[in-house]
Amino acid sequence: MTQAFNTIGLIGKPHHEGANNTLTALYHWLAEQSYTVLVEERTGQELNIDSPKLVTINELGEQADLAIVVGGDGNMLGAARVLSRYNVAVLGVNRGNLGFLTDLDPYNFEHPLKAVLDGEYITEKRCLLEAKVLRHNSVKSLNSAVNEVVLHLEKVATMLEFEVYINNHFMLSQRADGIIVTTPTGSTAYSLSAGGPILTPNLDAIALVPMFPHTLSSRPIVVDSNSEIKLKLSHENSEHMHVSCDSHVSLPVLPGDEVIIRKQAHPLRLVHPKNYDYFKILRTKLGWGSRLF
Repeated sequence: MTQAFNTIGLIGKPHHEGANNTLTALYHWLAEQSYTVLVEERTGQELNIDSPKLVTINELGEQADLAIVVGGDGNMLGAARVLSRYNVAVLGVNRGNLGFLTDLDPYNFEHPLKAVLDGEYITEKRCLLEAKVLRHNSVKSLNSAVNEVVLHLEKVATMLEFEVYINNHFMLSQRADGIIVTTPTGSTAYSLSAGGPILTPNLDAIALVPMFPHTLSSRPIVVDSNSEIKLKLSHENSEHMHVSCDSHVSLPVLPGDEVIIRKQAHPLRLVHPKNYDYFKILRTKLGWGSRLF
């Protein structure tokens, strides 16, 4: 049988003994089956492996056919923001808590992983967001997000003022603690806690969810994912504002700045075992009721 993947990259969760144990087992299992195995350099330095081939995460994205990320959703998000730039398939092994993005059991990965490596898998494209901060029409900072882009203040329970434009059409002015702009992937994360809708991954859409708006008429709205979202910050705001990407990267924002959010050109290429069921994931992770009949 022709192998679906030949070069496998491993990425781990720093300073996590359980993840390191799983990575070591994965490395030996793959090597025994004659796969070329690359290990992300920070990950490899913590593993008890003789002479692994260490590479940067960008080199891994360029050279690997499949990247296996061992950790929680946070690790997957960090890796995905980089790996989405490359045409590399990405698979997760859960060593975290919820594990919406990580499919494989760290204690019983062999059988489902072998099936994936033999070509028995589902491919899914997940869109990312790109956020740019403009000051006097000049780009001051930018980054990407798999889950969400959040405009917020450093201090909790402090109001900020901004306007929202969709494709340069004025939508509304807002006084709130902030706003969450989420992908379908992120709709089960921070956005869900703020009362946002769950968007199934196949939807080509983005949701805007206000955070504690100072009006009862403000509601989440879903727009086409090809829309350009512009947030114009009032000059009356505090100077301690930020744009957060996946809660990992923080871009400083000043009064009068504009934040441009649009879909990133390159999606993340996720792979799942053939028995992957999104609604089963929701039932399990969110504690939804089981079937009555």
